Amino acid sequence: MQDGSFETLRQKYLATIRRPEVAVLSIATRPDCLGPEVLEMLREMRAIKPVWVELGLQTSKEKTAEYIHRCYKNEVYEEAVRTLKELDIPVITHLILGLPGETYEDMEASVRYACACGTWGLKLQLLHVLEGTDLGEQYKADPASVPVMDMEEYIALLCRLLPVIPKNVVIHRLTGDGPKRILLAPLWSGNKRLVLNTLQKELLRQNIEQGSHFSVALKGTLRYYMD
Repeated sequence: MQDGSFETLRQKYLATIRRPEVAVLSIATRPDCLGPEVLEMLREMRAIKPVWVELGLQTSKEKTAEYIHRCYKNEVYEEAVRTLKELDIPVITHLILGLPGETYEDMEASVRYACACGTWGLKLQLLHVLEGTDLGEQYKADPASVPVMDMEEYIALLCRLLPVIPKNVVIHRLTGDGPKRILLAPLWSGNKRLVLNTLQKELLRQNIEQGSHFSVALKGTLRYYMD
């Protein structure tokens, strides 16, 4: 951080969390940005009101993490979740679905991994190819090199993932809509109402229920984190 920026941020958080209409302070950051000074600040905020921390994991597949320049190993995420749990701060994990080269099995593994590490919530985000990014430049040069899911594929994926997510994990997001002025693909994602309505119909048609396939074996893995 630049000189003075940490204290400026702390004062902004204090001013926000002390407002009577604020019930929870939610902070989005990276697992590798939780140094001792930041953790102490989070402890200070948590003493005033509940605090949530959103962590961008994106994928548990290390090869993909290197490709998207995540710049930290899975162990850093695991340690961040453990440390925040000790501070009684729930973690919301961001995952990107549809990253280049990942299979349905890879994406399911990322969901299971985040749950096994003890995340309290999940934000599932469809991959967006945006103007002004490295991925966007690659897509414009060769669209076939950056395959994106169509809506039917994405909804089928969600129908596969929801049953393996424990019922006590709060799903904060099932999709997202990138800024239309810079969205290159998939363009269907810009119609969020259509996506959510179609998903709801499919969940009802298949009688999909969150946590219905949550295995006994995975419950054992989770016990350390969730007790």
